[in-house]
Amino acid sequence: ILYSEIRPANKRFAFVDMEDTQNYIASTKLMVIRANPEIVMPEYLFIFLQTPAVIEELQLLAETRSGTFPQITFSTEIASLNISLPDKETQSRIVQIFCSFDDKIKLNNKINENLEQQVYALFESWFVSFDKTEGMIPNDWNQGTLKEIASITSGKRPPMKQAFSTAEIKTPLVGAASIMGYTNAVLYNEPILVTGRVGTHGVVQRFQTPCWASDNTLVIKSNFYEYTYQVLRRIDYANMNRGSTQPLITQTDLKNASIILPPESILFEFEKIAGNLMAKHTANRKENERLIALRNILLPKLLSGEIHV
Repeated sequence: ILYSEIRPANKRFAFVDMEDTQNYIASTKLMVIRANPEIVMPEYLFIFLQTPAVIEELQLLAETRSGTFPQITFSTEIASLNISLPDKETQSRIVQIFCSFDDKIKLNNKINENLEQQVYALFESWFVSFDKTEGMIPNDWNQGTLKEIASITSGKRPPMKQAFSTAEIKTPLVGAASIMGYTNAVLYNEPILVTGRVGTHGVVQRFQTPCWASDNTLVIKSNFYEYTYQVLRRIDYANMNRGSTQPLITQTDLKNASIILPPESILFEFEKIAGNLMAKHTANRKENERLIALRNILLPKLLSGEIHV
């Protein structure tokens, strides 16, 4: 199954084993492809459709079609794709190689989910439930606003953008909910938090490498990065919405968000513990990026027969 509406955020795939699924409904934005098992392993076809060269070819074909969003169809775009079909044994070996990468990536993602849960639980214990003080807010803690520990600005319109990363155009262009493409300049190269200003609200993204935050975002910087991240995850963005036709949050609204302000010594203590956990999270994410890059280099060569298994 893959999205028939091709945009940077919609390069998504799912392998569904119908023998293990009693009921399944695909939305109108999806294309369902069934492999002929006598010719090709379904898993092999699934891998082929995810290769960067195929994605780029589909993107280019989709952009030649008229309409608001680029789209693909089976008869026009998918059916014309050239695919190398080695014997079943070779297909099986290629699938095993892909799965070895995929399994490690999934394991890292699962570890990262656990790390995030640990930091979330720690924040809840210290700053929501006040477990250390038997449910009571310590006397030397105050009620404050987010602007007291963080600076908040708006992102900017990029000089250009494109759907795919290349050697020259590789800076992630950050939208309100996800990376929406790539550009050729860097706006931030420091730890920042990004959330939606216009459109999608409530998604908080973390960046510590070069990126460009678009003009529909708010960019948050703080010396208490992990504490601020947890605060942003718990804000009621719906009550901040000023938009009538399109959701809108202003810098002032976010700056004035009410928060608990413990002494800096407590904040630094939390930052040290949470920072160590999230450093492992970052290391796993970077390893996944390397694995994906290596997989994307290796698999096309295996699929074409340039490298033998």
